[in-house]
Amino acid sequence: MVERSKAMVFAGGALVFPGGRVDPGDRALALTFPGDPEDIAARIAAIRETVEEVGVPIGLHPMPGGEALSALRAALHSGASFGEALRDARFTLDPALVPFARWLPAHAHMRIFDTRFYLARLPDGVAEPVVDDTENVRVFWATAQSVLDDADAERVRIIFPTRRNLERLARFASFDEAAADAARYPIRPVTPWTDDIDGVPHLRIPDDLGYPVTSEPITSAMRG
Repeated sequence: MVERSKAMVFAGGALVFPGGRVDPGDRALALTFPGDPEDIAARIAAIRETVEEVGVPIGLHPMPGGEALSALRAALHSGASFGEALRDARFTLDPALVPFARWLPAHAHMRIFDTRFYLARLPDGVAEPVVDDTENVRVFWATAQSVLDDADAERVRIIFPTRRNLERLARFASFDEAAADAARYPIRPVTPWTDDIDGVPHLRIPDDLGYPVTSEPITSAMRG
């Protein structure tokens, strides 16, 4: 998890998963792989942003050592496209992530994000993550349940989509269990809506996409 800088417009001060927007370079690189270009570009962006934000090199071959990884991150931070940085470092990319969810909120007067979530198995021998100190102020490994517990105790803040995905992940003891569950559900855009439950306004999501909790009172739901 990363903690967003309080100065950020979206989810300032909240804990989120590493990630970010799809760059033109990601789209260009996606065309060199088979499959749906939009999905491949999103996978590439997820890998690139994870490298940039926390220095965890998922999907790269061979596994970068410390100096090589630092050089790759520096190249990306300086503006090089992912394709250029990989070519110069002589790395190959495998975007074989596991699709987990896709969220597409449509709240009035709020920024709209089409966000795809993926699972990835942590490669062996990966060094501890290091925050990039741009959009985020810290990074740490945690179980999904521990983050939920900290949020309930008001030690940290998490937005509505992050909470729902953590609740889903907290049911599994391993990557394999989470990946098997993800395969059982379609990747259909999750667009929350408001509804009254027993006279109380709630924010709701579909109940057929694998989420154990599908509603939360508006008064407690934190949105970005």
